[in-house]
Amino acid sequence: MKNELVLQAFGQHLRRLREARGWSQQALADVADVSKPTIYRLETARYSVTLDVLASLAQGLEIPLSELMQFPVPPRSSAD
Repeated sequence: MKNELVLQAFGQHLRRLREARGWSQQALADVADVSKPTIYRLETARYSVTLDVLASLAQGLEIPLSELMQFPVPPRSSAD
């Protein structure tokens, strides 16, 4: 996987946003009109998100797309 650190950081960020609202993965899936397995795969960095899904998530979370994409990414180790 090319950008595994980014996928992991995004997944953690998405989970924090979801949990801050007290939502289950199913609740987020419902408001974003995506499947629960998609939410699971995103949060566990098993799936690279598409622009379409990003837009649906932002709309479901009622936040700007830019806010959904603001998350820290740890630096790569020198062994990479």
